[in-house]
Amino acid sequence: MSEPKAPDLGGRLPVALAVPGGDKAALSALGWQAVYRTLSEAPGLAVERVFPDKLGGTDGAEPKTRESKSPLSSFPVIAWSITFEEDFLSLPRTLRAAGVPPLAAERPSLPLVIAGGPVAFLNPAPIAPFVDCFWVGEAEDRFLTFFDTLRRLVFDGADKDAILDAVKDMEGVYVPGRSKTPVRRIVSSGPGVLTDPAFSCFISNKAAFRDTLLLEVNRGCPYGCRFCAAGYIYRPPRHAELDELKRIVELSDPPKVGLVGTALTDWPDLLPFLKWLHERKKKFSLSSMRADGITEELLIYLRERGIRTVTLALEGASERLRRMMSKKLDPKDFLNAVRLCARYGVNHLKIYMIAGWPGETEEDYTELAGFLEEIVRIRSEEPGGRKKQFMRITIGVSSLVPKPFTPFQWAPMMSEVALNERMKGLVRMVKPYKGVTLQHDDPFQARLQGLLARGGEELAEFILLAADHGGWKKALKLWDGDAANILDRERNQDEPFPWEVVDIGVKREHMWKEWERAKTAKVSPGCSRKGCGQCSGCGMEAPPGK
Repeated sequence: MSEPKAPDLGGRLPVALAVPGGDKAALSALGWQAVYRTLSEAPGLAVERVFPDKLGGTDGAEPKTRESKSPLSSFPVIAWSITFEEDFLSLPRTLRAAGVPPLAAERPSLPLVIAGGPVAFLNPAPIAPFVDCFWVGEAEDRFLTFFDTLRRLVFDGADKDAILDAVKDMEGVYVPGRSKTPVRRIVSSGPGVLTDPAFSCFISNKAAFRDTLLLEVNRGCPYGCRFCAAGYIYRPPRHAELDELKRIVELSDPPKVGLVGTALTDWPDLLPFLKWLHERKKKFSLSSMRADGITEELLIYLRERGIRTVTLALEGASERLRRMMSKKLDPKDFLNAVRLCARYGVNHLKIYMIAGWPGETEEDYTELAGFLEEIVRIRSEEPGGRKKQFMRITIGVSSLVPKPFTPFQWAPMMSEVALNERMKGLVRMVKPYKGVTLQHDDPFQARLQGLLARGGEELAEFILLAADHGGWKKALKLWDGDAANILDRERNQDEPFPWEVVDIGVKREHMWKEWERAKTAKVSPGCSRKGCGQCSGCGMEAPPGK
């Protein structure tokens, strides 16, 4: 194909920022909006957005940008923000819809295809054959230096090989087949303070969270749950400062603010900030909260402000499974949170769980049945059990997907048949209880996510088959790869992993010890309140990328 010419934009480099999933999903995602803000404020770049649909097009035609309606193929740099493994399918479909060969080996000239987002530092291997280079980590000054280098090289007329050779050893840049690996993840701020909290650039009624400014309160998590990729790849945990969040809200002036974070109730300024929002007549919502962080004062205030739904994470069916995952949750705290919700008029209590743990037994779920009975009993003793103030309970169950860069990266995944049986048993368990419903994910989709999350570059063929033959189920029938080898066996201690082309900054030896402790259901301590300078318990020698 002929090499597209960079438009004359006064020396600015045209960059198309592609976000899979269409408007509704894209406008409700924070990561790419932080990237967009960072790049669009750079004087040397001209950034435009494209939200490809499931088939890779926009508005039923070839993919074009929102701002100028320019064809995606006319941009010398196409930067992808990819959050979920299922979005891998968008890469070949969109590139093909734009007339751009999907495989990097078939693109000797521009455009340069870049990928970032969580999958770039969780496991970039499955999409590496489609991508010329990855940004590994969070967007900050070195991110801008990388793009400024690209701008200079493109306008100097450098060819693709010369560009990739020039950037392959830059901090945070992974060029498949060229960079020295592992590439260390870039972190935008040190321990403690989150200096650059993400927030929505675009507040829209088309978003999944309508007319809402999504605002990041914290990044990372101090509890160290062994199954949680976010808790590992976003280390060290950091909290935003109250004054900075106030500044963002005043600048944006939204009708509603949605607080996003992994441990909202750990933030000491949560209640003062909510009161500040109310004084400015801003509605607000919160993501899920830890049960041990729900106090009477907080819940009364939430109800006074019209919050009707509370989401709590129980995670494991039994105390043994919660110890296996190092959940650090006292069942008494959970039941106390349920009582407070029922007492103070919460209309809808959502309880989040995960099924499919290695070695789980029927005894674990017998314990869950007793725990559920206790929850329903508590509801009956409070106003939430009465007709006019009845509190609905929804239990949401997802299948465990053992993710890279967690202690469960060595674990096998439960079979689709066993997961389906487990979900059916849970549905039967809740059936006798009035006002209690259970929703669960599709075990096939969970296994697919596990395959895409844990595989190597051999999965590019599988992704292409899905792009060309109507989706994942058909591709599984056509692909001659070995999904069982990727999903169904416990890995050996020293077995290399395809995702170890990147380094998240947490020592492999630490994660192996945590896996060994998981198998004996031993809880490990979370982050020390003394801060990272006084502790090395999470396996990090120093904040990565610093």
